[in-house]
Amino acid sequence: MKLGTVIGRVTLSKSSELLKGGRYLVVSPFSREQYAKGLDKGAGMGKDPSLVVYDNLGAGVGHVIGYEEGREAAQPFEVYPPIDAINAALVDTMFYNPWKG
Repeated sequence: MKLGTVIGRVTLSKSSELLKGGRYLVVSPFSREQYAKGLDKGAGMGKDPSLVVYDNLGAGVGHVIGYEEGREAAQPFEVYPPIDAINAALVDTMFYNPWKG
């Protein structure tokens, strides 16, 4: 699972019936520096390109989410929908303790 900040929403003119009730979010993945800052400092846009994530948990702009990419994104559905990333968690707290070995 990866973490990212929701920076926007996508509006579709048509969507698959399999995905009814959800929405698409534009997510900026966390960079290494953002993990060190933590959630209290405000997560902004990372260096990696943003991606579109399917959401049926109710995340909004500014929320930090945990998302899965690839084949795992379609696993929660009986019939695999055409998605590449899915919101798996709404993040409330994050503990970052890097190994200093």
